[in-house]
Amino acid sequence: MLEYRFRYFLFAVAFLLISTSILHAQDKRFQFDPNISYDSEISSPAEFLGYELGSEFSFHSDVVDYLKYLAEESDRIRLKKYAETYEGRGLYFAVISSEGNQSNIDQLRNNNLQLTDPGNLEDNTAESIKGDQPVTVWLSYNVHGNEPSSSEAAMQTAYRLVAGMDAETKKMRSDAITIIDPMLNPDGRDRYVYWYKSSRSALLNSNADDLEHDEIWPGGRTNHYWFDLNRDWVWLVHPESRGRIETYQKWMPQVHLDLHEQGFNSNYFTMPGTTPRNHELPENYEKWADVFGRGVIAEFDDHNINYATREAFDFFYPGYGSSYPSNMGAIGMLAEQGGHSRGGRSVETKDGYKLTLRQRVFDHYTNSIATVRTSIENRKPLLDYFQNAFSEEAKKGDVEAFIIPNNDRSYTGELINIMLQHGVEIGQATENFEVDDAYSYWDGEAESRQFKKGSYIISTDQPRHIFLNTLMKRQLAIGDSVMYDMATWAAPMAYNLDAAWSNDDVKVETTPVTEVSTYDHGVKNSGAGYAYVVDGKQRYAPNALAKFWDAGYRVRVAKKYFTYDGKRYSRGSLVILLGRNYEKRDTIASDMERIAKEAKVTIEGFDTGRMVSGMDLASNDSEPVDRPNVALMVDSPFSSYTAGQIWFLFDQWTEFGINRIRSDRLSYLDLQEYDVLVLPGAWGGLSSTLDSTALDKLKGWVKDGGTLVATESAAEFMSKGKSGFTSVELADEPSKGDKEEDTIKPAAYTTYAAREDSSGLKRIPGSAFQGHIDNTNPLAFGMPNKLFSLKFSDESLVPSTDWQVVGHYSKDSQSVLASGYASPENKKQVAGNAFAGVQRMGSGQVVFLLDNTQYRMFWVGPARMMQNAVMLLHDM
Repeated sequence: MLEYRFRYFLFAVAFLLISTSILHAQDKRFQFDPNISYDSEISSPAEFLGYELGSEFSFHSDVVDYLKYLAEESDRIRLKKYAETYEGRGLYFAVISSEGNQSNIDQLRNNNLQLTDPGNLEDNTAESIKGDQPVTVWLSYNVHGNEPSSSEAAMQTAYRLVAGMDAETKKMRSDAITIIDPMLNPDGRDRYVYWYKSSRSALLNSNADDLEHDEIWPGGRTNHYWFDLNRDWVWLVHPESRGRIETYQKWMPQVHLDLHEQGFNSNYFTMPGTTPRNHELPENYEKWADVFGRGVIAEFDDHNINYATREAFDFFYPGYGSSYPSNMGAIGMLAEQGGHSRGGRSVETKDGYKLTLRQRVFDHYTNSIATVRTSIENRKPLLDYFQNAFSEEAKKGDVEAFIIPNNDRSYTGELINIMLQHGVEIGQATENFEVDDAYSYWDGEAESRQFKKGSYIISTDQPRHIFLNTLMKRQLAIGDSVMYDMATWAAPMAYNLDAAWSNDDVKVETTPVTEVSTYDHGVKNSGAGYAYVVDGKQRYAPNALAKFWDAGYRVRVAKKYFTYDGKRYSRGSLVILLGRNYEKRDTIASDMERIAKEAKVTIEGFDTGRMVSGMDLASNDSEPVDRPNVALMVDSPFSSYTAGQIWFLFDQWTEFGINRIRSDRLSYLDLQEYDVLVLPGAWGGLSSTLDSTALDKLKGWVKDGGTLVATESAAEFMSKGKSGFTSVELADEPSKGDKEEDTIKPAAYTTYAAREDSSGLKRIPGSAFQGHIDNTNPLAFGMPNKLFSLKFSDESLVPSTDWQVVGHYSKDSQSVLASGYASPENKKQVAGNAFAGVQRMGSGQVVFLLDNTQYRMFWVGPARMMQNAVMLLHDM
């Protein structure tokens, strides 16, 4: 035994020595510009933190404290807070430039902003500004919390730019204003760092299979609500994004670099990227992307850093940190360092190389400095490119204006609000008007159409035309359908608005919209004698329902329409009968005023229950609906993205609390405590979590009155062919015809080189399909009868009389695809099939929502189905 312990001791010492030697060798190889001189009064990150960068992961507070220290010690840096996360962590940006520039920083910023409106700028004034205007460079770090090396690099980059005393660094300060956002996702970052520090060994372990390289669900990639903030630059769902974009719009850089990490077996990715590209961008964007890529490549060649370009990453989707800036006139760029959450402090790659955190920090630091260097070397041409991007000459396409009817019962306010925050100019019609060629987002066809006073008109003859066209066009040109993210994001379709566009000038007087759009709300006929009603068509009707429950009211839901005083009220309208809430007679009027304000709805008072037509207010068709107890399944194998979106929909948007239950508790969970159980989409492995025992338990609960809501792959799993839980069937592939044009070529003959692209062509990469809705069904109460459903798979459900089909795709395969990409075979496969519905089972029901109903909380046209499924169906 003693001999064994001695051998183990020798092994541990040897392992420690080897581990230490790896780090020391890496420190020696990857030194941060050791030959330049620094201001001796300013401490380096290593001196301030007490450890070498790359030997530890720094917490959010460590990074912020170091930048605060730099700002206290030097006039060459200013640090400002721009937002606060859900968990209370501050988000900061640093502005670094010479003392002279800092003393005049507001004027330089305003000069820069003048270049974004070249139509109101004289040529000689523009040239005068660009003569000595510093180039503005923005460096963004750590938007994905478990890609942690970049925030470490941010500290070293700030130190170099602030404290470096060599001629090149001084020129970087004089010729550039560098903005450093050191950590875009502090909540995710600290989640990762806390997990890693609690999981790591004292000895350096480079085995990727070890615990410290295997992050637990949901991981640190996402923010508090498990959202990918790198997809939120446009939609501004979260405070991190809203604060950042408000600041971004005040500075409008010419260059933006977004620093990420990817799998540890991949070498560094730098610009340029791959296709598809956004053809709304200036033609020479690719040239500039290549210029910057070659700038860092020169440094990587000198240091023997392995890299790749022109592969894997495209910048088509506009909500990335690498693409949003490009739509705002900058050269937006991406950097991807190998490592990611599994990198730890050191990880062995598939070729036996030890990739250390020190190298990952060094590589990102090197790219950051190279980007500033390339920017100042090309200062004047970059300012020219920037100014030109906002010019009328740079505008592409035939669209002259987008028209959005002012419907405050829909998501119109959200979209107008978003546009204003991005600096888009919007007008509002002062009178009714007609457009001869109003193109429909539904089918792309033009017709003469009447629009009412108050409609929003967004002309493309404005500086933000690149962003505007990118966000609003029904279909952008797709040169390559094999893409990294999604194929469409047309905002009117995402919010399911009855909008249009015109290729001619819209001839009507408008007034500029300068304030954030708000929803009408209030109480009509306060002090009513019989009932209060919330029309179910209102965007925030579910919020009102939640607040009625919170206040202890007995609420009914209208299962049929009714009319009164010339107005038709929709199915799903909420009815508060005074006779059923008599104990609240002294406070009901004030409660209605408060709830109308808080929920942003209009509540109407009635002095009678007799309606002109349709049901009466106290009819048996106004169904009492009680507050359900709701469980949302989370943890592996369920998708944290989908789970987070559902959680956010109810926690933030609806203000209705639900319970998040870990998947491993399902086997002993008392389901009788819950009325509704929601299954998000999953990454696979559902058959293990929902085995035969679990399915039997669920089936018994549903038959006893439970409502099971299954979305995405979980909905597929509940089909007859997958788990046998229901009789609902998934559609098979369409039958092959005898005609040559109907025959799919055998995949067996696809070459090895083409197989990756051919598999991409077979999938549906986030595309909008025409959907028809049965809004007489409680699942779709308050919704229009058409919407755009966002698909990421070729699966669909077979319509049948055995279950209630609530949403189905258009039957015409030629028109079913509204925007994005789908192969002819996929369009045939889904046309006419269902994506939403309900199957009764005993006293309960199973709800199928095959497509995500609240994708990233911007494709929210279908979201009401999820709210109804959770809040209404259990009592219907």
